[in-house]
Amino acid sequence: MSNALLPDGFSESASERIRRIRWALVVLAVAISGWGIIDRVHDRKELAEKTRLSAIPNVMTVRPTASPDGEALLLAGTTQAFSEAPLYARTSGYVKSWSKDIGSHVRKGSVLALIDTPEIDQQFRQAQADVESARAAYRIAESTDERWKVLLATDSVSKQDADQRAAEAAMKRAALQSAEANLSRLRELQDFKRIVAPFDGVVTQRSTDIGALVTAGQNAGSPLFRVADVHRLRIYSAIPETYASQIRVGLSAEVTFDGRPGTFRANVVSTAEAIDPATRTLQVEMQVDNARGDLLPGAYARVHFDLGPQSGLPRIPVTALLFRADGLWVATVGDGQHAHLKKVIPARDFGTEIEIREGLVPQDTVIVNPPDSLMEGAEIRVVAGKGH
Repeated sequence: MSNALLPDGFSESASERIRRIRWALVVLAVAISGWGIIDRVHDRKELAEKTRLSAIPNVMTVRPTASPDGEALLLAGTTQAFSEAPLYARTSGYVKSWSKDIGSHVRKGSVLALIDTPEIDQQFRQAQADVESARAAYRIAESTDERWKVLLATDSVSKQDADQRAAEAAMKRAALQSAEANLSRLRELQDFKRIVAPFDGVVTQRSTDIGALVTAGQNAGSPLFRVADVHRLRIYSAIPETYASQIRVGLSAEVTFDGRPGTFRANVVSTAEAIDPATRTLQVEMQVDNARGDLLPGAYARVHFDLGPQSGLPRIPVTALLFRADGLWVATVGDGQHAHLKKVIPARDFGTEIEIREGLVPQDTVIVNPPDSLMEGAEIRVVAGKGH
């Protein structure tokens, strides 16, 4: 029977081999399919892990630094004369002469120039004559009034006539007073022919010459002279708002000038007592002694303040701050792999750095440039840091 032929023409041993081959193929197909599924599952898990790892932010860290025990503040300053006055003509005429040029040291009342005023002189002489005429008329009216008062006492004249003479005397007296006031005005105008120094100082500008026509109330941009008192100089400087609370009257500063060797001591004499909203600065005025005349008004100055001991509060970069609706926060590294958020209260802002009054200690490891979406306990990866 083993060699008997089957109906399909194959032997029994051949049929078994075919079945085994078919089963082998099925098993192979199942194995290949299973391997593909396992591979895809592995790839999916690997992708998920890579996605999770890529979602972990890479952060840089820094340790807070303490404010120095002493802090220096270097600012620009502008120098001005202690007193400075432009001198203008108060009367019209021609410059007759001038006696002081730029650089001349003058005393209060020193004559700098004379103005020739022929028209004012003529008006003054006319006013003198008017005063004499008014005075003579008043004397006649006054004596007439006195006589009529005597006659009225004996009923030799009517009271109406006596009152009329008294009124005429009063009008003549008023006319005399008016003439004298006009004469006084012209006398003062004549005094203005002399351009004098208002205080001790030095002539810093002369803008006129002999024969120049000047008019009363001349354009404010064209003073005849400019006189400055330079025995002391005023120095103005703008203090950043951050340091405004540390500036007080009496505070000393060292001042240096380009082209002038050495340093000079200046003291704060006043402050604006207000922050300029446009520049966020406090204007202060200092004064420096210049009895020897070494310093020049208008010079550029460098003002150095030594603000003394500071608070020692921790400082961090301003980029480490997180701005939230409930205030300022700082992200720190908790256990090395997770973020820990701390609410902080700022102190002074230095532009690139900021002092923290409360909420941070020097031992904290602060995350620089944390993502705005960073939450408490979020996983992080520290890639670089300093101050550890």
